[in-house]
Amino acid sequence: MDLNGNKDKQSVNISEKSDKKEQHQTEIKQLLSRLHLPDENEQKLTPADFLKIGPSVKQQNDTSEKDLAHTFLQTLMMLDYRARYIPVRQDSPEVSHLKPFPVLKTVETEDSALDALFSTSLDSDQIKQSHVHPMDVQMAVFHCSDSFLKQNMITKLSQCQYALPLLVPDPVTMDVECPLWTFRQIRKSWKITQTKELKSMPIYKAKTHMVSFFRLGSLSLSKSQLMNTLINDRHSTFFHRNCPGSTKFRHLLDGVAEIAWYCPAGKPNDAFTDCIAFCNLHGDAMMIEKQRKILTEKSSINVVLLPTLEKSNKSTSVVSDLLKSPKPLICLIVDNDCGAAEMKEGKYKMGLKDKSQSDVSKELKGIIGTILSGSHTSFQLETMAEVSGIRVDENDTVCQKGKSAAMKIVNLLKGMDVSKIKDEYLPCQGKLWHDWCKINKEQYHLKGNIEKEKCKKQQELERIRQEQCNASFSKLMKLFTESLSSLPSEEREYFLKWIQILLDALSTDDLSSILHKYDEKWSEVLDLKKKHDKSDQLISKQTELEEISAKLQSATFGLEHIFREIAQIYEAHKSLQKQTMTEETHWSKYPELAAELMISGYSMELMDGDAGHVSLTWISSLLDEVIKKLGDQRVFVLSVLGLQSSGKSTMLNAMFGLQFAVSAGRCTKGAFMQLVKVSEEMKKDFQFDYVLVVDTEGLRALELRGNATLHHDNELATFVIGLGNMTLINIFGESPAEMQDVLQIVVQAFMRMKKVKLSPSCVFVHQNVTDIAAAEKNIDGKRRLQEKLDQMAKLAAEEEVCYAECFSDIISFDVKEDVKYFAQLWEGSPPMAPPNPGYSESVQDLKTIILSKASQSKGTTLSQFKSNIKDLWNALLKENFVFSFKNTLEIAVYRKLEVQYGNWTWTLRSNMLTIENQLYNRVENGKLDKVEFSYLQKEMSKTYEEIKKDMKLYFDDDRDKEMLVQWRGRFESKIKEFHDELVRGVKRKLDEVIEQKNACKKMDEKKTEFENKLLQKSKELAHQLKFKAEGEEEFEKQFNSVWSGWVTKLTGDTKPIEDIKLEDDQLTILYGLGIEWPLINDSKTSDKYKNISMIGDYSHYVTLKKNQSLGDVVIQVAKTMVGKGHLPCEEQKLIRSLIDDFIQQSLDEIKSKPVATRGYNPTYLQEAANSVKIKLTNFESKSKYAFKKEFTVDLLLYVFDKAGTWISECHKKFKMNNDALTYVESKKQEYYNIFRSFCKGNSSAVVLGELICEKLKVSTVEAVWNKTAIDLVGEMKCSFPAFSGNRLNLEKHVLKSLAEKEDFDGFITYIRCPRDQAESFIKEEVEKYIFTEHKAKELTILKKNVEDINKLVSQVLFKATEKVKAQRGDTDMWLKEFSSLLNDELTFNTISSQNFSDINEFDFLKEEIEKGLPSIIDEMSSLSLDKMKEFRLKPDQILIDQLCNCCWVTCPFCAAVCTNTLENHSPDDHSVPFHRPSAINGWHYRGTVEMCINFCTTEVASDHSFYPHRVSEKTIPYKLYRTGGPEYANWRITADESKLTYWKWFVCRFQKQLEDHYNLKFQGRGQIPSEWNNLSKEEAIKSLDEMCQ
Repeated sequence: MDLNGNKDKQSVNISEKSDKKEQHQTEIKQLLSRLHLPDENEQKLTPADFLKIGPSVKQQNDTSEKDLAHTFLQTLMMLDYRARYIPVRQDSPEVSHLKPFPVLKTVETEDSALDALFSTSLDSDQIKQSHVHPMDVQMAVFHCSDSFLKQNMITKLSQCQYALPLLVPDPVTMDVECPLWTFRQIRKSWKITQTKELKSMPIYKAKTHMVSFFRLGSLSLSKSQLMNTLINDRHSTFFHRNCPGSTKFRHLLDGVAEIAWYCPAGKPNDAFTDCIAFCNLHGDAMMIEKQRKILTEKSSINVVLLPTLEKSNKSTSVVSDLLKSPKPLICLIVDNDCGAAEMKEGKYKMGLKDKSQSDVSKELKGIIGTILSGSHTSFQLETMAEVSGIRVDENDTVCQKGKSAAMKIVNLLKGMDVSKIKDEYLPCQGKLWHDWCKINKEQYHLKGNIEKEKCKKQQELERIRQEQCNASFSKLMKLFTESLSSLPSEEREYFLKWIQILLDALSTDDLSSILHKYDEKWSEVLDLKKKHDKSDQLISKQTELEEISAKLQSATFGLEHIFREIAQIYEAHKSLQKQTMTEETHWSKYPELAAELMISGYSMELMDGDAGHVSLTWISSLLDEVIKKLGDQRVFVLSVLGLQSSGKSTMLNAMFGLQFAVSAGRCTKGAFMQLVKVSEEMKKDFQFDYVLVVDTEGLRALELRGNATLHHDNELATFVIGLGNMTLINIFGESPAEMQDVLQIVVQAFMRMKKVKLSPSCVFVHQNVTDIAAAEKNIDGKRRLQEKLDQMAKLAAEEEVCYAECFSDIISFDVKEDVKYFAQLWEGSPPMAPPNPGYSESVQDLKTIILSKASQSKGTTLSQFKSNIKDLWNALLKENFVFSFKNTLEIAVYRKLEVQYGNWTWTLRSNMLTIENQLYNRVENGKLDKVEFSYLQKEMSKTYEEIKKDMKLYFDDDRDKEMLVQWRGRFESKIKEFHDELVRGVKRKLDEVIEQKNACKKMDEKKTEFENKLLQKSKELAHQLKFKAEGEEEFEKQFNSVWSGWVTKLTGDTKPIEDIKLEDDQLTILYGLGIEWPLINDSKTSDKYKNISMIGDYSHYVTLKKNQSLGDVVIQVAKTMVGKGHLPCEEQKLIRSLIDDFIQQSLDEIKSKPVATRGYNPTYLQEAANSVKIKLTNFESKSKYAFKKEFTVDLLLYVFDKAGTWISECHKKFKMNNDALTYVESKKQEYYNIFRSFCKGNSSAVVLGELICEKLKVSTVEAVWNKTAIDLVGEMKCSFPAFSGNRLNLEKHVLKSLAEKEDFDGFITYIRCPRDQAESFIKEEVEKYIFTEHKAKELTILKKNVEDINKLVSQVLFKATEKVKAQRGDTDMWLKEFSSLLNDELTFNTISSQNFSDINEFDFLKEEIEKGLPSIIDEMSSLSLDKMKEFRLKPDQILIDQLCNCCWVTCPFCAAVCTNTLENHSPDDHSVPFHRPSAINGWHYRGTVEMCINFCTTEVASDHSFYPHRVSEKTIPYKLYRTGGPEYANWRITADESKLTYWKWFVCRFQKQLEDHYNLKFQGRGQIPSEWNNLSKEEAIKSLDEMCQ
């Protein structure tokens, strides 16, 4: 019976337990549902869910229950400990929080009111469900998070000085878990009170005493609240029943053991002298046996709270066991008022009744302190993994796999001196990398023989890279990269976390001791500074501090150093392009691996703070991979600057939930970047997809001092400010000196940005301000900040040589809006102080300000960001940032715009050429005698308006429109100028044609008369000989017998125009100038005068004048040089310029003469020769040299030669148009054909048809070729690479052509007269394109145009015939109508109708003409393309006009040609992507024959100087070359480490020819570096592609 009773009881208990468990699970599900959290079957929350820009957390008391969990986590991530106390808005009437008070039944009498007072129950409809307990929110979020979010959450709870879950029952299975993993990132620091020894370590490694608190049964006071008084009586470390939001019901806290650490500050008022862990088991320990036993076992002291002391109590057995245990025990009895007493050794009791909490706390502290003064068990978190019967989260397979991979690496390092690890396993980033950086920077500050020095440094750089390659892939790096590339994503995440954790732990002991020494030494330095001590003692202490700092740097070893090594391995191999055999460690995959990590939220190093350098190749490849994976997303770049340890990283971590390193001794070194995604719900408010945060090392790092510090600070500030769309400037504290330091650096950086046309915005963050609530104080603070900024702006303006009166002159800045005051971070004194809630509010406000400003920005694309990094860093490497800064993206956008400009101008030009053709035909047909400017504009208006629309579309819609806007106005005005100049040019040409036509009017009348008479005579002769003469020979014989008589009769009264004799005229002029025949003959025979503008050395043309009053030095140099047969390069350059000027002026003068309309006159050459002689005499009068007669002869013969061709062509045209005999003779064949036709008995209609066809043949051929010329150019502009780009593209192809031909004379032409060479190249390439490479295509174009003309003529024939038939017109009417209809398309000379008046069958005439058309078509189709050269429009000349009307100004040093497509591109300086050795332009060292081999781009970074002019006695430093005069002032020559291989090859290939050409030598300082001789022609040509990148 008894047995059965027990069984029944057991079954009842089991049933009750089952019911309770089921009820508990139901409650948990309801709780998760209320909080909108995932249950066990759904995907857990991850860090990615919170690492994004979401809506701001509202500070108002209106959080709904469904948002409670997310608000809690977001608030916690901002380090706001009020995350536990979030007021909840009532979502449902079932929730008791803020519900209406329950109303009892109506109370009518005093007795019934009394009954109601003592009533213990409410109406049955009263609500029982309460709002969610704050700790249920915390634990629910904990249970619903993945292990990484749990870790982040627990780390933030620790920073908020909250207790952390140590033992957690599973809400479903009730199995106990120790979340050891979540503690791994927590680090605690404290000072032992007695010794003042500073300790800092990961908390899981700390061996401390642990005091555990339990309650047995139900208590009237709060155990957790009591514990708080021991740790921090101002902060609820443990949540207790009296905390805001606490409720009677909680679902997830019972059974949870929480742990917190007390950390002493090393002060007399410390509660305990060393770090102590306090553990709190929530719930009744009687019911939670497993957790109780674990804690009692692990504790140094157990503290038990009992409601009463009764032996019969259920708790007696538990207390009895604790008393038997050797562990110290403190029993606290709630309803007992006895004083503290030691019952036996280590066993204490104390009553709590009628005692204040402070008294209890004080006594309890004393007892604990007394116990712990002896030797007791210590507790270490890691040992929890050894406890049986519980689950440890780190034992999960995926975590263990990650740990196992990490341990392989860490095991390599065990037992090693931490400061030696990097040298051993990360060799590429140590001395090798630092040496490489040092040498690389030295390239921009060369001295001595700079090209040799540069080659030497480049060899050293290559050698270091080779050493890095040889040293790469240490065992550690192989293990790391293999794991990184082979592990699945979750295991890889664990692997990386474990690496961070284990490496951090590895250097803990070393770091702690070094930091302790650093702290002491820093205090000593500060004390001396406060005393204004400037003695040797201060210097000595600072030196010691730097030594400790170096040790600190060596002992710091983390994941960032491994990634730094990866970057260096990649850079080394990439620079040498060497592949490794081991696929697993293939360096080319590294950027992809790093990109995946960056996308997942890891920060990546942007600037190596230890080396002070940016790994450009690595960063570029990394960002390329990010772009591949994400697309070229737009990002808003937020840079952060501030003094070291000013709380920047803490602020960023709180603002965005990032994880930048913040602990002392591990401050960020350099600059790191991290991507933060914009959440989907926020994207509608922004024009970018990510915020890219750039955190910096901090200005004025403590371990750096002197000039190096200042340079480093300026470099860092300029770099990150230039990168950022917005920069946060973080100022810590209210010290004016510290403010001044940071402001000076920042203002100068902003000044530089203004000068290079970058315009970031800024916000000043003033942290650690004592009283941010005092509005008046804030206003005053802002006023003082504004004054400081204005003062700094003036100083910066002086230093950067520009104007600025105030800070807002430099950057858009409003002190009222752009300055934010921050509360102090800690609410009290660390290490036990929680973060100040006001700090979190400040963070939230700042985030709102940043996002508000960001919403107005389009950000920048990732590719632009990559380009900005390169541009900024390359400029910073050089001495003058502003002058050296090149915005490559801007350059690329401008070059693209130049190409577009070329397309727009070609559209205008081709349309204008078509209009010109039409009007030319009208003029020639006598239908137009005046061209109005307005008419031309009207004809062009449609095309011009279309171009303007295209331009508007391009500038408004192009993806780079923000950058394009700076050139919009200029290009719009340039297009207008181009259009107007086209119109003016065509008007000018047509006016000349009209003028010529008018000048020949009398002759034209005579021509018509001649033609009429010839036609009449031919007709008469034919009728006389009709049927008498037969056969072609007879016809020809009869016609010839009378022809000469006709000619004499027709032209007898007109004087013939004689041929000109230019050579005789030239000799006469030269004799008249007193030049002897032998000199003239020698020059003409040798043809040496033809090269006068191209020769390199003019020494043989000059003599030094006697009695020249020059400075002794100059005289001596001049005598020496002329004596040796050498002139200084400035003199050579001047003479060359003189020759070019004389030739151009003379040609302009001669070409202004009306030779084509009035004929040639010898006085034209005489005037030009006299002008040259006068100018030569004037030049000599100001020079210390005199020209020999040979120079005058060669110069004049060269002028005559250049002018002669033009004069001959013009005179030939004049003779053709004005010489009657010539004209009549040119018509012989035409009238023979008429004569023959009449002789054969053909009718007038047939003869007229033949005559019309003959005339059409000439004009049709011309029209077809002119149209074909335009079409060919359009085709080449599209398909031929050399002609389809901008000016720079043409330059590249000209140089490529010269190299392929290895034509030295062509090179000299290019160097001396680059436009001439470009024109020769165009002519050559057009000929090649038309006559060989694309002949079939060109014939197709020709054929199409022939067909079009054929159709036109057929249509005109039909229209003319139909009209004449309809109006019963005669031959005269038909001819006029026919001519009129052809007016715009073809030239058609009038035919006299009087000889064909007998024609009345016009259909027959039409048919006869149509019969003749196929022969015209066939003849045109079979014409050689060479005929094109004879016509008015030539493809090569059209292309020359289109492509060569650009800037041709050459560099004053090396003669490199400015590559701007616009001829006048002011205010932009002249520039060229690559310069060349100055020797190419004949530069040499004054007083020697040593050529100057240096590139001017190297010289401008050196300490060398130059003589700017031939008469200069003082040199100018190359760094100040712009002060050398006008020709130097408008050139932008930036220091450049990469020189075009092309020109190095050229110098080596043509060394001998260059030496002979200039009569100088590549010797001494001008010796060619041996490395240049290894360059091939193929490499040289390939390097030209760099020009257009």
